[in-house]
Amino acid sequence: MKTQLALVSLWILTQAGFAAEPEFTTVFVSGQEGYPSIRIPSVVVSKQGTVLAFAEGRAVATDQAANDIILKRSTDGGKSWGRMQVLHDDGENSLNNPTAVVEQQSGRVFLMYQRIPAHLQEHSKDTATGYEGANIYRNLLLWSDDDGISWSQPLDVTRTTKRLAGATTVASGPGIGIQLTRGPQAGRLILPFNEGPYYLWNNFSVFSDDRGATWRLGSNVPGAIIVDPSHGARSQLNEVQMVELSDGAVRLNSRQFAGAKLRKTSISRDGGMSWGPVENVPELRDPSCNASIFRYSFGPAGDRGKILFSGPDSTGRDTGTVHLSLDDGATWPVKRVVWPGSFAYSVLTKLADGQVGCLFEADNYGCIRFARFSIAWLEAAPAPALKRD
Repeated sequence: MKTQLALVSLWILTQAGFAAEPEFTTVFVSGQEGYPSIRIPSVVVSKQGTVLAFAEGRAVATDQAANDIILKRSTDGGKSWGRMQVLHDDGENSLNNPTAVVEQQSGRVFLMYQRIPAHLQEHSKDTATGYEGANIYRNLLLWSDDDGISWSQPLDVTRTTKRLAGATTVASGPGIGIQLTRGPQAGRLILPFNEGPYYLWNNFSVFSDDRGATWRLGSNVPGAIIVDPSHGARSQLNEVQMVELSDGAVRLNSRQFAGAKLRKTSISRDGGMSWGPVENVPELRDPSCNASIFRYSFGPAGDRGKILFSGPDSTGRDTGTVHLSLDDGATWPVKRVVWPGSFAYSVLTKLADGQVGCLFEADNYGCIRFARFSIAWLEAAPAPALKRD
C-alpha cells in the first residue's frame, strides 16, 4: 500500500511539473496606440522562432472602419512584445481579414487580406462582382523575408484568387493558412477563404504550388446553402480555417451561420481543389464565432498525431476552450478551458519550445491576449483512483 501511495504521489508531482497553468500576456489593447478598436487576430511563428501577431486597427468598433493592418513581434515566445508596426494604411478604405502563412523552405511569411472601398459595408447591396470598378473587394498580399521586420509593397492578386462571376464579398480566413507536408500536393500553400453574397457564403481555398509566386483558387464546398426557417435560403458556412490530416488530405472547420449551433466541416482529398459534403462536428459547439484548428504534431506510422481546436465552448462568445483530437479531427475527446471569461476570435500556433500559443480576443473585444501552455497541460488528467488491497 505504501509503495502504491508513493507511486501515485510521484505521478501527481510529475504531472504538475509538466503541466503548469497557462501564462498570459496582453498584445493589443483597444483605445491604445492610435486605434479605438483592435480586432481579428492572426499569429504565426517564423522559421527563426519569432512570434508574429497581426490584427486590424480600426477607427471605430465596426467591421469596416478605415481598418489598417498592424503587427507586433515577439522574440521570446510571446512573453513580451515589441512596438506596433502599421503594415498597410489605405486611408478611408478598409483592410480586413489578415491571414498569415509561413513558407517553410524559404522562411518567407505571407499575409493575405482584403481591401474594401470606403463607401461599402459587408452587407451593402452595391457590392459588385468582377475584377474592375469602384464597388469590388480586392485580395492583397504582403510578404516578409526578414522575420517580419520589413515587408513588401501590397500586391493585388484579385484576378487569380477571386471568381469572376458570383462572388461579391470575399474574405481570407481570418486566421492562418497551412503548407502541406505529405501526399501528392506536399509543399502546397493553402489559404482558407469564403465568398458572398451576404448570407449566401461559400468556403473554398486559395493555393500556391510554387512557394507563393502565383496563386489560384479551388471549387466551393458543395451543400453550403440550406433552407433556414427564419431566413429562407442561407449558408451554413462563413469564416473558415483548414488543417492538414495525417494522409495529406485537408479538413476545413467553419463557423456556422445556419443549421445546428455546431462547427461545420468538410474534407478535401486533392489539396483543397475540391471538397466533400458539409457535416456537423457534434463535440464542437459554436455560437457563430470564428475559431482555430491547428496541427500540433504528426505521429509515427499508425499514429495520426495531434490536432488542436480553440473556440468558445458556450452559447455565447465566452469560455475559451482548447480541444484535442487524436484521429484527424473526427472526434474531440479532450478539452480544457484556457480562458473562462469573454473569448471571441482565436488563433493557435506552436512555439519554438514546443509550447502551444493562442492569440485571442478578450474582455468584450477590449484587448487581444496571448496564452502560452504546454501540450501536457491540455492532456493532463485527474490522478487515477487508488486501488485498495
